[in-house]
Amino acid sequence: ENNISGKVWVSFVIEKDGHLSDINVIRGVGYGLDDEAVRVLKLAPAWKPGIQNGQAVRVRYNLPFNFQIPPSD
Repeated sequence: ENNISGKVWVSFVIEKDGHLSDINVIRGVGYGLDDEAVRVLKLAPAWKPGIQNGQAVRVRYNLPFNFQIPPSD
């Protein structure tokens, strides 16, 4: 009802086994959108870890979440 939209930047680490850890909001919008972005990442299935010299390694990743909530009529 408030026509809230924006981009939330989230930083996290993809561990060697693919699970996500150290999830932090870098730049938020507020209005509960920051919490929603973190919630979605916590529910995400395992990602593919980084590979360096044939070995799985931890990787820090920054990801934007774009929220655009259409106005209700």
